[in-house]
Amino acid sequence: MKYVFLSLIFCLVACHAQNQRPAIDRNYQFSNGVIPRNVLESYLSRSITQMDFLSFEGWGAYTDKDDDTRMLLNIGAKFIGRAICAWNNFEIFNRPDFWEKAKSKIDEMHTQDADMIFQSGIFEIISTQVSQVSVPAWVFEAFNLPVEHRNFVYEDMLNQSGYGVNFWNKGASIPDISRQETRMLFYFMACVYMETGIKAIHFGQVMLMAVDDQNNDFAAWSDLLGKVRKAAKKKARRGTILCDAHLPGIVIDGHLLFDFVSYPMRPKEILAEPQKAILEESYLDAMYGRTKGGITPSGWSCDRSPYIVEFDNFGISDHPNVADPNHHTVWGYDEISWFARQPEQYRNEYLEYAVNRIAGVDPARYLQMPGARCTVFLDRNGIYRANSSATCTVGQNQEETIKRIWSK
Repeated sequence: MKYVFLSLIFCLVACHAQNQRPAIDRNYQFSNGVIPRNVLESYLSRSITQMDFLSFEGWGAYTDKDDDTRMLLNIGAKFIGRAICAWNNFEIFNRPDFWEKAKSKIDEMHTQDADMIFQSGIFEIISTQVSQVSVPAWVFEAFNLPVEHRNFVYEDMLNQSGYGVNFWNKGASIPDISRQETRMLFYFMACVYMETGIKAIHFGQVMLMAVDDQNNDFAAWSDLLGKVRKAAKKKARRGTILCDAHLPGIVIDGHLLFDFVSYPMRPKEILAEPQKAILEESYLDAMYGRTKGGITPSGWSCDRSPYIVEFDNFGISDHPNVADPNHHTVWGYDEISWFARQPEQYRNEYLEYAVNRIAGVDPARYLQMPGARCTVFLDRNGIYRANSSATCTVGQNQEETIKRIWSK
């Protein structure tokens, strides 16, 4: 009876939200560093997390990988999130074959749909691995420095007061964006991504890297993104790179630093309904209705920056299957792991509910669908996959639900 009641609530939310949902003047054309609002929202409304789609590295076996191509085309995905990333895996920047493989895959996908955007990530982690990567001459030139023959220096990226040093483990730290060496590394990574065909970069938890920069009006982040956007005019397809991060927004003299915002969904446990969850504006640090407004990098103004919420992954608590309303976990798990372990019917209902619930809360928001993302579980290769099980042996059958939602 409780499950039926919850389903009724989801249905009422859906009906109410569909009447409020603003229509998008759908278009996917942009160029020369400018993306109109309707084009940006067209992409965000068709966004999906597809972890390491372009070149799978580091997670072990990946069953039926080719089926991801079929699924993305079938559902009509346009913004492919986290398609290639380097979370403490800097050795890939010494491997031309890695980037050739990724570029080849982008080219292949663009023969099927030229409007697809693929996103990469530059995150809040550096390690001693960066010292194995040489600094190209063009990086020194971009920073108006004399060209040297050397590798990146890990120690020169650390906060000088010790903040974040060895945060992840010994030799793996939170980088300090106010250090020029950090910006040089991030610029190098961004340019490699853009030359591969990437048109969007997620910069992770920028405030963790701005412990000093936030007291300097975010001059370092502004410097880095200015250089990246300038390079995009020549290196990126359509001369444009979209930059986002995990925060409500950074506004400098009325101008937003990032093109849009990404943030975890923050589902709230229903204490009387084991494993069930809802979405609320005021729950913990949920982003609903909280993004900042201003003039975007493309030149148009907004009261609140457009944003997407995603099924986040970060691990498991010390109390799995137990509710804790003061913790970011959902019944003891990160968001995607919680979602992955639910019954198929509830997963499908929850996607429908989340899309409509978010639409009823804030007109500037969209749900980034879960396509592929690592979980805390060892089954299914440790990865949630939305693919239909008929074509992917580890698929969890949200593909047709996503397609149906997007067809409305």
